[in-house]
Amino acid sequence: MTDRPLLVLASNSPRRKELIALAGLPFEILVSNVDETPHANESPRNYVLRLAEEKARASSLRADAGQVVLAADTTVVDADALLGKPADPSEAKRMLRQLRGRVHQVYTGIAALRVSDGHLVRDVCVTDVPMRDYTDAEIEAYVATGDPLDKAGAYAIQHADFQPVASMVGCFASVMGLPLCHVTRLLLQMDVLPSADVPGSCQSFLKYECPIFKDILSSRSEK
Repeated sequence: MTDRPLLVLASNSPRRKELIALAGLPFEILVSNVDETPHANESPRNYVLRLAEEKARASSLRADAGQVVLAADTTVVDADALLGKPADPSEAKRMLRQLRGRVHQVYTGIAALRVSDGHLVRDVCVTDVPMRDYTDAEIEAYVATGDPLDKAGAYAIQHADFQPVASMVGCFASVMGLPLCHVTRLLLQMDVLPSADVPGSCQSFLKYECPIFKDILSSRSEK
């Protein structure tokens, strides 16, 4: 019988799998479905933190006592309105028209749960995202690819053809779904040490010069 890896990722997202692999830690995937309906009057911060915690707790039920479960939830927020995954191409087009040429926020909540004693730590990353003034024709072409339909806010920041974002000064990885420096802070609280240079690996992988990683890694988690 093969020993299970220390780290569990409670997500099937290809983007989160790619990002957590940059930490150099073996991991396995354990996904449990949770209801992602926002609560009445729930703030974006509380929403993503709650869902990250619920995902971690649900997946921990199938994990071993010696494992640590990492979960995340990402949502796009425009003027306090939560923009989740579009239900259909029509809604995807509406979201993209709403966001273009403006700055919105991406909230990513993360939670790490140590199965042995139930110890849980959480954090949240909020990133301003300025969208470029893309055309209606670009929206039509992008939605036709099907890519927006499983993305909060109906876009992927890293999409090579659409490239919806004008510029970035925050955490690029968080907008993709997993803020690696925030994750590193949480895992260190669980005595889980990444075996790679996380900020260096992240910037190299994303081809992005991050202006904030030193501040993140030198400070404490927010929640």
